[in-house]
Amino acid sequence: MIVMQKYDIAIIGGGVLGTTISYWLSTLYDLKICLIEKEHDVALHSSTRNSGVIHYPFYIDPKKKKNFARAAFLSHDMWKVLANENNIPWVQGGTIEIALDEDQHKTLEKYMALGKENGLTEEDISILDSNELKQKEPNLNCHSGLYCTKEGSTNYGLLTKSVSELSKNNGTNFLLKHNVKYIEETSKQVNIIFSDNSSLTANFVINCAGGNSLDVAKKFRLLKDYSDLHFRGEYWVADSNIANLVKTNVYTVPRYPEFPFLDPHWIKRANGETEIGPNAVPVDSPEAYDSFITDIPTALSKITDIVTGSTKKLLLNTDFISLISKEFLSSISKSAMVERVKKFIPAIKPEDFPKRGTAGIRTPVISPEGNFVSEMIEIEGKNSFHIVNYNTPGATGAPAYSAFVVKKLQEKGILKQPKNQKDSIWDFNKIIEQA
Repeated sequence: MIVMQKYDIAIIGGGVLGTTISYWLSTLYDLKICLIEKEHDVALHSSTRNSGVIHYPFYIDPKKKKNFARAAFLSHDMWKVLANENNIPWVQGGTIEIALDEDQHKTLEKYMALGKENGLTEEDISILDSNELKQKEPNLNCHSGLYCTKEGSTNYGLLTKSVSELSKNNGTNFLLKHNVKYIEETSKQVNIIFSDNSSLTANFVINCAGGNSLDVAKKFRLLKDYSDLHFRGEYWVADSNIANLVKTNVYTVPRYPEFPFLDPHWIKRANGETEIGPNAVPVDSPEAYDSFITDIPTALSKITDIVTGSTKKLLLNTDFISLISKEFLSSISKSAMVERVKKFIPAIKPEDFPKRGTAGIRTPVISPEGNFVSEMIEIEGKNSFHIVNYNTPGATGAPAYSAFVVKKLQEKGILKQPKNQKDSIWDFNKIIEQA
Protein backbone atom coordinates (compact mmCIF):
# COMPACT_ATOMS: atom_id res chain seq x y z
CA MET A 1 0.00 0.00 0.00
CA ILE A 2 1.27 3.47 -0.92
CA VAL A 3 0.90 5.67 2.17
CA MET A 4 0.30 9.32 1.37
CA GLN A 5 0.98 12.29 3.63
CA LYS A 6 -1.13 13.46 6.53
CA TYR A 7 -3.47 16.45 6.37
CA ASP A 8 -5.13 18.64 8.95
CA ILE A 9 -8.40 18.65 6.98
CA ALA A 10 -9.54 16.52 4.04
CA ILE A 11 -12.64 17.49 2.06
CA ILE A 12 -14.40 14.76 0.08
CA GLY A 13 -16.16 16.14 -3.00
CA GLY A 14 -14.95 18.58 -5.65
CA GLY A 15 -18.28 20.14 -6.49
CA VAL A 16 -19.36 23.69 -5.81
CA LEU A 17 -19.82 23.08 -2.08
CA GLY A 18 -16.57 21.24 -1.38
CA THR A 19 -14.62 23.75 -3.44
CA THR A 20 -16.06 26.80 -1.66
CA ILE A 21 -15.47 25.17 1.74
CA SER A 22 -11.85 24.58 0.73
CA TYR A 23 -11.58 28.23 -0.27
CA TRP A 24 -12.81 29.53 3.08
CA LEU A 25 -10.60 27.18 5.09
CA SER A 26 -7.52 28.02 3.02
CA THR A 27 -8.29 31.76 3.30
CA LEU A 28 -8.85 31.78 7.05
CA TYR A 29 -6.23 29.26 8.21
CA ASP A 30 -2.67 28.12 7.60
CA LEU A 31 -3.59 24.44 7.65
CA LYS A 32 -2.61 21.51 5.49
CA ILE A 33 -5.80 20.99 3.47
CA CYS A 34 -6.66 18.61 0.65
CA LEU A 35 -9.75 18.22 -1.48
CA ILE A 36 -10.49 14.69 -2.75
CA GLU A 37 -12.31 14.31 -6.06
CA LYS A 38 -12.79 11.06 -7.97
CA GLU A 39 -13.01 12.78 -11.40
CA HIS A 40 -10.19 14.38 -13.40
CA ASP A 41 -11.46 17.89 -12.61
CA VAL A 42 -13.79 19.72 -10.24
CA ALA A 43 -17.47 20.43 -10.93
CA LEU A 44 -18.07 17.70 -13.51
CA HIS A 45 -21.43 16.61 -12.10
CA SER A 46 -24.28 18.60 -10.48
CA SER A 47 -22.21 21.76 -10.19
CA THR A 48 -22.10 22.00 -13.99
CA ARG A 49 -25.04 19.83 -14.96
CA ASN A 50 -27.75 22.17 -13.73
CA SER A 51 -29.99 24.85 -15.21
CA GLY A 52 -27.55 27.62 -14.33
CA VAL A 53 -30.38 29.66 -12.82
CA ILE A 54 -29.44 32.22 -10.18
CA HIS A 55 -32.13 31.54 -7.59
CA TYR A 56 -33.52 34.09 -5.19
CA PRO A 57 -35.39 32.61 -2.18
CA PHE A 58 -38.92 33.83 -2.79
CA TYR A 59 -40.31 30.29 -2.72
CA ILE A 60 -38.37 28.85 0.26
CA ASP A 61 -39.95 28.61 3.70
CA PRO A 62 -37.27 30.02 6.07
CA LYS A 63 -38.74 28.07 8.98
CA LYS A 64 -38.33 24.73 7.20
CA LYS A 65 -35.23 25.53 5.12
CA LYS A 66 -33.48 28.36 6.91
CA ASN A 67 -29.98 27.49 5.69
CA PHE A 68 -31.04 27.15 2.05
CA ALA A 69 -33.03 30.40 2.15
CA ARG A 70 -30.43 32.58 3.85
CA ALA A 71 -27.54 31.15 1.84
CA ALA A 72 -29.31 31.77 -1.48
CA PHE A 73 -30.11 35.36 -0.48
CA LEU A 74 -26.55 36.20 0.60
CA SER A 75 -24.73 34.30 -2.15
CA HIS A 76 -26.38 36.12 -5.06
CA ASP A 77 -24.09 39.15 -4.87
CA MET A 78 -21.08 37.01 -3.90
CA TRP A 79 -21.32 35.02 -7.12
CA LYS A 80 -21.92 38.20 -9.11
CA VAL A 81 -18.63 39.70 -7.88
CA LEU A 82 -16.71 36.53 -8.82
CA ALA A 83 -18.42 36.32 -12.22
CA ASN A 84 -17.57 39.93 -13.05
CA GLU A 85 -13.92 39.50 -12.03
CA ASN A 86 -13.51 36.40 -14.20
CA ASN A 87 -15.69 37.37 -17.19
CA ILE A 88 -18.11 34.52 -16.47
CA PRO A 89 -21.58 34.98 -18.04
CA TRP A 90 -24.11 36.60 -15.72
CA VAL A 91 -27.48 37.31 -17.33
CA GLN A 92 -29.97 38.86 -14.91
CA GLY A 93 -33.13 38.66 -17.01
CA GLY A 94 -35.49 37.67 -14.21
CA THR A 95 -37.84 34.74 -13.60
CA ILE A 96 -41.61 34.46 -13.70
CA GLU A 97 -43.18 31.78 -11.50
CA ILE A 98 -46.60 31.25 -13.06
CA ALA A 99 -49.96 30.07 -11.75
CA LEU A 100 -52.34 28.34 -14.15
CA ASP A 101 -55.42 28.74 -11.95
CA GLU A 102 -56.73 30.43 -8.82
CA ASP A 103 -55.48 27.69 -6.47
CA GLN A 104 -51.94 28.09 -7.79
CA HIS A 105 -52.33 31.86 -7.52
CA LYS A 106 -52.81 31.42 -3.77
CA THR A 107 -49.43 29.70 -3.72
CA LEU A 108 -47.91 32.76 -5.38
CA GLU A 109 -49.37 34.92 -2.62
CA LYS A 110 -47.69 32.64 -0.07
CA TYR A 111 -44.43 32.99 -2.02
CA MET A 112 -44.68 36.79 -1.80
CA ALA A 113 -44.90 36.53 1.99
CA LEU A 114 -42.01 34.04 2.13
CA GLY A 115 -39.92 36.23 -0.13
CA LYS A 116 -40.35 39.21 2.16
CA GLU A 117 -39.48 37.04 5.18
CA ASN A 118 -36.28 36.10 3.36
CA GLY A 119 -35.29 39.72 2.77
CA LEU A 120 -36.66 40.46 -0.70
CA THR A 121 -38.30 43.83 -1.35
CA GLU A 122 -41.16 44.93 -3.61
CA GLU A 123 -38.52 45.97 -6.14
CA ASP A 124 -37.32 42.35 -6.21
CA ILE A 125 -40.68 40.53 -6.45
CA SER A 126 -44.19 41.41 -7.54
CA ILE A 127 -47.33 39.55 -8.62
CA LEU A 128 -48.63 40.32 -12.11
CA ASP A 129 -52.05 39.38 -13.47
CA SER A 130 -52.55 37.78 -16.89
CA ASN A 131 -52.93 41.13 -18.68
CA GLU A 132 -49.77 42.55 -17.13
CA LEU A 133 -47.89 39.39 -18.09
CA LYS A 134 -49.22 39.62 -21.67
CA GLN A 135 -47.71 43.08 -21.93
CA LYS A 136 -44.37 41.76 -20.72
CA GLU A 137 -44.44 38.37 -22.50
CA PRO A 138 -47.11 38.24 -25.27
CA ASN A 139 -46.59 34.50 -25.88
CA LEU A 140 -47.08 33.49 -22.26
CA ASN A 141 -50.55 32.22 -21.26
CA CYS A 142 -51.35 31.88 -17.57
CA HIS A 143 -53.60 33.07 -14.74
CA SER A 144 -50.92 35.15 -12.99
CA GLY A 145 -47.22 35.19 -12.19
CA LEU A 146 -44.72 36.20 -9.57
CA TYR A 147 -41.95 38.18 -11.25
CA CYS A 148 -38.51 38.15 -9.57
CA THR A 149 -36.20 40.72 -11.15
CA LYS A 150 -32.95 39.46 -9.59
CA GLU A 151 -33.03 35.94 -10.95
CA GLY A 152 -31.15 35.08 -14.10
CA SER A 153 -28.53 32.64 -15.35
CA THR A 154 -24.82 31.96 -15.02
CA ASN A 155 -22.37 29.06 -15.36
CA TYR A 156 -21.77 27.40 -11.98
CA GLY A 157 -19.15 25.06 -13.42
CA LEU A 158 -16.95 28.01 -14.44
CA LEU A 159 -17.60 29.72 -11.11
CA THR A 160 -16.54 26.56 -9.24
CA LYS A 161 -13.34 26.29 -11.28
CA SER A 162 -12.54 29.93 -10.50
CA VAL A 163 -12.98 29.23 -6.78
CA SER A 164 -10.77 26.15 -7.06
CA GLU A 165 -7.95 28.27 -8.53
CA LEU A 166 -8.25 30.72 -5.64
CA SER A 167 -8.16 27.82 -3.19
CA LYS A 168 -5.11 26.31 -4.88
CA ASN A 169 -3.35 29.67 -4.68
CA ASN A 170 -3.99 29.55 -0.93
CA GLY A 171 -2.28 26.17 -0.70
CA THR A 172 -5.12 23.61 -0.96
CA ASN A 173 -3.95 20.34 -2.53
CA PHE A 174 -6.56 19.08 -5.03
CA LEU A 175 -6.28 15.27 -5.23
CA LEU A 176 -8.06 14.48 -8.49
CA LYS A 177 -8.80 10.95 -9.74
CA HIS A 178 -8.95 9.70 -6.13
CA ASN A 179 -11.97 7.46 -5.54
CA VAL A 180 -12.64 6.71 -1.86
CA LYS A 181 -12.87 2.96 -1.30
CA TYR A 182 -12.72 2.50 2.47
CA ILE A 183 -12.64 4.74 5.55
CA GLU A 184 -11.46 4.02 9.07
CA GLU A 185 -12.41 6.69 11.62
CA THR A 186 -10.74 6.49 15.02
CA SER A 187 -10.91 8.82 18.02
CA LYS A 188 -7.73 10.54 16.83
CA GLN A 189 -7.82 10.62 13.03
CA VAL A 190 -9.40 9.38 9.82
CA ASN A 191 -7.68 6.94 7.46
CA ILE A 192 -8.87 7.06 3.85
CA ILE A 193 -8.01 4.28 1.41
CA PHE A 194 -8.54 4.82 -2.32
CA SER A 195 -9.41 2.42 -5.12
CA ASP A 196 -5.76 2.18 -6.20
CA ASN A 197 -4.89 1.19 -2.60
CA SER A 198 -3.07 4.45 -1.91
CA SER A 199 -4.12 6.18 1.30
CA LEU A 200 -3.95 9.29 3.43
CA THR A 201 -4.73 10.29 6.99
CA ALA A 202 -6.44 13.45 8.19
CA ASN A 203 -7.19 14.92 11.58
CA PHE A 204 -10.64 15.89 10.34
CA VAL A 205 -12.78 15.13 7.27
CA ILE A 206 -15.64 17.11 5.71
CA ASN A 207 -17.96 15.06 3.49
CA CYS A 208 -19.79 17.06 0.84
CA ALA A 209 -19.78 14.54 -2.00
CA GLY A 210 -23.12 15.53 -3.55
CA GLY A 211 -24.97 12.56 -5.02
CA ASN A 212 -22.46 10.24 -3.32
CA SER A 213 -22.55 11.95 0.08
CA LEU A 214 -24.88 9.41 1.71
CA ASP A 215 -22.66 6.55 0.48
CA VAL A 216 -19.63 8.31 1.95
CA ALA A 217 -21.44 8.90 5.27
CA LYS A 218 -22.24 5.20 5.43
CA LYS A 219 -18.52 4.44 5.05
CA PHE A 220 -18.21 6.35 8.35
CA ARG A 221 -20.99 4.09 9.79
CA LEU A 222 -23.46 7.00 9.83
CA LEU A 223 -27.07 7.36 8.55
CA LYS A 224 -27.34 3.61 8.08
CA ASP A 225 -31.16 3.69 8.11
CA TYR A 226 -31.38 6.32 5.35
CA SER A 227 -31.62 5.69 1.61
CA ASP A 228 -31.52 7.82 -1.49
CA LEU A 229 -32.87 7.83 -5.02
CA HIS A 230 -31.30 9.32 -8.13
CA PHE A 231 -33.52 11.28 -10.52
CA ARG A 232 -32.24 12.40 -13.90
CA GLY A 233 -33.58 15.73 -15.13
CA GLU A 234 -33.65 15.98 -18.91
CA TYR A 235 -33.95 19.05 -21.12
CA TRP A 236 -34.61 19.86 -24.78
CA VAL A 237 -32.90 22.77 -26.56
CA ALA A 238 -35.09 25.19 -28.50
CA ASP A 239 -34.30 26.03 -32.11
CA SER A 240 -32.96 29.56 -32.50
CA ASN A 241 -36.08 30.73 -34.35
CA ILE A 242 -38.24 30.28 -31.22
CA ALA A 243 -35.60 30.77 -28.52
CA ASN A 244 -36.86 34.28 -27.73
CA LEU A 245 -40.55 33.47 -27.91
CA VAL A 246 -40.45 34.24 -24.18
CA LYS A 247 -37.47 36.29 -23.00
CA THR A 248 -37.71 35.47 -19.29
CA ASN A 249 -37.13 32.28 -17.30
CA VAL A 250 -40.52 30.68 -16.61
CA TYR A 251 -41.20 28.28 -13.74
CA THR A 252 -44.54 26.77 -12.76
CA VAL A 253 -45.99 26.31 -9.28
CA PRO A 254 -45.14 22.73 -8.18
CA ARG A 255 -48.14 20.41 -8.25
CA TYR A 256 -46.51 17.83 -5.98
CA PRO A 257 -44.19 19.71 -3.58
CA GLU A 258 -43.77 16.63 -1.36
CA PHE A 259 -42.04 14.78 -4.22
CA PRO A 260 -38.88 15.72 -6.17
CA PHE A 261 -40.75 15.96 -9.47
CA LEU A 262 -39.99 19.35 -10.95
CA ASP A 263 -42.73 20.95 -12.99
CA PRO A 264 -41.69 22.22 -16.43
CA HIS A 265 -39.44 25.23 -16.87
CA TRP A 266 -38.58 27.51 -19.78
CA ILE A 267 -34.91 28.30 -19.14
CA LYS A 268 -32.83 31.10 -20.64
CA ARG A 269 -29.27 29.85 -20.28
CA ALA A 270 -26.26 32.11 -19.89
CA ASN A 271 -24.84 30.83 -23.21
CA GLY A 272 -27.85 32.25 -25.07
CA GLU A 273 -29.69 28.96 -25.55
CA THR A 274 -33.25 28.29 -24.41
CA GLU A 275 -34.27 24.92 -22.95
CA ILE A 276 -37.40 23.24 -21.65
CA GLY A 277 -37.47 20.67 -18.87
CA PRO A 278 -36.77 18.98 -16.58
CA ASN A 279 -38.47 15.73 -15.78
CA ALA A 280 -37.36 13.41 -12.95
CA VAL A 281 -36.50 9.94 -14.23
CA PRO A 282 -35.26 7.33 -11.71
CA VAL A 283 -31.78 5.99 -12.54
CA ASP A 284 -29.33 3.76 -10.73
CA SER A 285 -26.48 6.20 -9.99
CA PRO A 286 -25.69 9.92 -9.69
CA GLU A 287 -23.76 9.69 -12.97
CA ALA A 288 -26.34 7.89 -15.17
CA TYR A 289 -26.71 10.73 -17.67
CA ASP A 290 -27.35 8.76 -20.84
CA SER A 291 -29.10 5.55 -19.76
CA PHE A 292 -31.32 4.16 -17.02
CA ILE A 293 -28.67 1.63 -15.90
CA THR A 294 -24.97 2.47 -15.53
CA ASP A 295 -23.83 -1.16 -15.30
CA ILE A 296 -25.14 -4.41 -13.83
CA PRO A 297 -23.25 -4.25 -10.49
CA THR A 298 -24.38 -0.65 -9.90
CA ALA A 299 -27.97 -1.49 -10.77
CA LEU A 300 -28.01 -4.56 -8.53
CA SER A 301 -26.50 -2.58 -5.66
CA LYS A 302 -29.20 0.10 -6.00
CA ILE A 303 -31.99 -2.48 -6.21
CA THR A 304 -30.67 -4.14 -3.05
CA ASP A 305 -30.60 -0.78 -1.29
CA ILE A 306 -34.19 -0.11 -2.35
CA VAL A 307 -35.65 -3.42 -1.23
CA THR A 308 -33.78 -3.47 2.09
CA GLY A 309 -33.82 0.25 2.97
CA SER A 310 -36.32 2.99 3.68
CA THR A 311 -37.10 3.45 -0.03
CA LYS A 312 -39.31 0.35 -0.03
CA LYS A 313 -41.84 2.23 2.13
CA LEU A 314 -41.97 4.99 -0.46
CA LEU A 315 -42.72 2.45 -3.20
CA LEU A 316 -45.97 1.59 -1.44
CA ASN A 317 -47.20 5.12 -2.21
CA THR A 318 -49.46 4.76 -5.27
CA ASP A 319 -49.27 8.50 -6.09
CA PHE A 320 -45.49 8.25 -6.24
CA ILE A 321 -45.56 5.23 -8.54
CA SER A 322 -48.09 6.92 -10.83
CA LEU A 323 -45.90 10.00 -11.12
CA ILE A 324 -42.82 7.90 -11.92
CA SER A 325 -44.63 6.35 -14.90
CA LYS A 326 -45.39 9.83 -16.28
CA GLU A 327 -41.78 10.87 -15.84
CA PHE A 328 -40.62 7.85 -17.85
CA LEU A 329 -43.03 8.83 -20.62
CA SER A 330 -41.58 12.34 -20.81
CA SER A 331 -38.11 10.78 -21.09
CA ILE A 332 -38.85 8.60 -24.10
CA SER A 333 -41.24 11.04 -25.77
CA LYS A 334 -40.21 14.57 -26.72
CA SER A 335 -43.85 15.32 -27.48
CA ALA A 336 -44.81 14.47 -23.89
CA MET A 337 -42.25 16.96 -22.60
CA VAL A 338 -43.38 19.66 -25.03
CA GLU A 339 -47.04 19.15 -24.09
CA ARG A 340 -46.17 20.12 -20.51
CA VAL A 341 -44.83 23.48 -21.67
CA LYS A 342 -47.58 24.10 -24.24
CA LYS A 343 -49.94 24.65 -21.32
CA PHE A 344 -48.35 28.07 -20.83
CA ILE A 345 -46.49 28.68 -24.11
CA PRO A 346 -49.03 27.30 -26.64
CA ALA A 347 -47.10 28.36 -29.76
CA ILE A 348 -44.34 25.74 -29.40
CA LYS A 349 -44.22 22.41 -31.28
CA PRO A 350 -42.07 19.27 -30.85
CA GLU A 351 -40.11 20.04 -34.02
CA ASP A 352 -38.98 23.32 -32.42
CA PHE A 353 -36.66 21.31 -30.15
CA PRO A 354 -34.11 19.49 -32.36
CA LYS A 355 -31.67 18.23 -29.71
CA ARG A 356 -31.44 17.18 -26.09
CA GLY A 357 -29.85 19.50 -23.55
CA THR A 358 -27.49 18.64 -20.72
CA ALA A 359 -29.00 16.16 -18.27
CA GLY A 360 -28.40 16.51 -14.55
CA ILE A 361 -29.16 14.29 -11.57
CA ARG A 362 -30.70 15.15 -8.19
CA THR A 363 -30.29 12.71 -5.31
CA PRO A 364 -32.91 13.30 -2.60
CA VAL A 365 -32.48 11.39 0.64
CA ILE A 366 -35.26 9.23 2.11
CA SER A 367 -35.80 9.06 5.86
CA PRO A 368 -36.17 5.79 7.81
CA GLU A 369 -39.93 6.48 7.75
CA GLY A 370 -39.94 6.46 3.94
CA ASN A 371 -40.33 10.19 3.33
CA PHE A 372 -38.24 12.57 1.26
CA VAL A 373 -36.05 14.73 3.52
CA SER A 374 -36.62 18.41 2.72
CA GLU A 375 -33.64 20.08 4.44
CA MET A 376 -30.00 19.17 4.12
CA ILE A 377 -28.69 16.79 6.78
CA GLU A 378 -25.70 17.84 8.88
CA ILE A 379 -24.23 15.12 11.07
CA GLU A 380 -20.98 14.66 12.99
CA GLY A 381 -18.72 11.66 13.27
CA LYS A 382 -15.82 11.20 15.68
CA ASN A 383 -13.57 13.38 13.54
CA SER A 384 -15.81 14.24 10.63
CA PHE A 385 -18.67 16.48 9.51
CA HIS A 386 -21.13 15.39 6.83
CA ILE A 387 -23.42 17.43 4.59
CA VAL A 388 -25.97 15.15 2.95
CA ASN A 389 -29.03 15.95 0.82
CA TYR A 390 -27.60 19.26 -0.39
CA ASN A 391 -29.97 19.93 -3.29
CA THR A 392 -31.39 22.90 -5.16
CA PRO A 393 -30.80 25.83 -4.76
CA GLY A 394 -27.49 24.48 -3.51
CA ALA A 395 -25.31 25.88 -6.30
CA THR A 396 -26.72 29.36 -5.78
CA GLY A 397 -26.20 29.27 -2.02
CA ALA A 398 -22.79 27.56 -1.86
CA PRO A 399 -20.52 30.56 -1.05
CA ALA A 400 -22.56 31.65 1.97
CA TYR A 401 -23.56 28.17 3.15
CA SER A 402 -19.93 27.02 3.08
CA ALA A 403 -19.11 29.99 5.34
CA PHE A 404 -21.92 28.84 7.67
CA VAL A 405 -20.27 25.40 7.82
CA VAL A 406 -16.89 26.88 8.76
CA LYS A 407 -18.54 29.02 11.44
CA LYS A 408 -20.33 25.96 12.84
CA LEU A 409 -17.02 24.09 13.08
CA GLN A 410 -15.57 27.08 14.92
CA GLU A 411 -18.46 27.12 17.40
CA LYS A 412 -17.98 23.39 18.05
CA GLY A 413 -14.31 23.98 18.84
CA ILE A 414 -13.15 21.90 15.87
CA LEU A 415 -11.62 25.02 14.30
CA LYS A 416 -9.98 27.83 16.25
CA GLN A 417 -10.78 31.47 15.62
CA PRO A 418 -8.72 32.61 12.60
CA LYS A 419 -5.80 34.99 13.19
CA ASN A 420 -4.25 35.88 9.84
CA GLN A 421 -6.93 35.89 7.15
CA LYS A 422 -5.55 36.07 3.63
CA ASP A 423 -6.89 38.54 1.09
CA SER A 424 -10.30 37.34 -0.04
CA ILE A 425 -12.78 38.13 -2.77
CA TRP A 426 -15.55 37.69 -0.15
CA ASP A 427 -15.80 38.97 3.43
CA PHE A 428 -16.28 36.06 5.83
CA ASN A 429 -17.24 38.16 8.87
CA LYS A 430 -19.80 40.18 6.92
CA ILE A 431 -21.51 37.00 5.72
CA ILE A 432 -21.63 35.50 9.20
CA GLU A 433 -23.03 38.73 10.66
CA GLN A 434 -25.92 38.52 8.15
CA ALA A 435 -26.57 34.79 8.60
